[in-house]
Amino acid sequence: MKTLVIYTHPNHQSLCHAFLQKTIQGLSENDHVEEVQVVDLYAETFDPLLVFNERKRRRDMHRDPELETYRNQLLWADKIVFVYPIWWGRPPAMLLGYIDRMFASNFAYRDNGGLLPEGLLKGKTVVCVSTMKGPPLYPLFWLNNAHKTLMRKALFRYVGIRKVTFFEFGHMEKPQGKQQKKLERIYRYFKAVAT
Repeated sequence: MKTLVIYTHPNHQSLCHAFLQKTIQGLSENDHVEEVQVVDLYAETFDPLLVFNERKRRRDMHRDPELETYRNQLLWADKIVFVYPIWWGRPPAMLLGYIDRMFASNFAYRDNGGLLPEGLLKGKTVVCVSTMKGPPLYPLFWLNNAHKTLMRKALFRYVGIRKVTFFEFGHMEKPQGKQQKKLERIYRYFKAVAT
């Protein structure tokens, strides 16, 4: 299993970064994992701005030479892991910019005249590991599960990815937030996951 980890947080001293480290540690000890690549969007100064003009046309996004390495990583991966905080009920703008630029027509999906397009990333699986300051059930009861709906239905299902696993960890800024227990849970998950 070839695994691509996409990390989105500007602070390497953050708890989110600790979740990244536990993810990598678990994957490195997993016999099912053939290779791991990590993309740190902030460290790589990924440009999240989507630009269309006379030179950069929307219909050519899937061939943008600036993004070739990132496209190859997504094609290469069997499993894609996203590690990020939830800010204002959704992923950071940096990650949303990555999604806007990477999941382009004729790369991630193809319009076929039907109600939904043909997903071109079929067969891949996704895991989303996210942290938030608020309570764990806040997204479900207050935001009608907007975060999971956005990621699962509006993005991954649209591009053909059916198997999506979520870890939403709340109360991460509280002293009694059980951070160590949650970090160990992520480590154990990635050490054992087979598909």
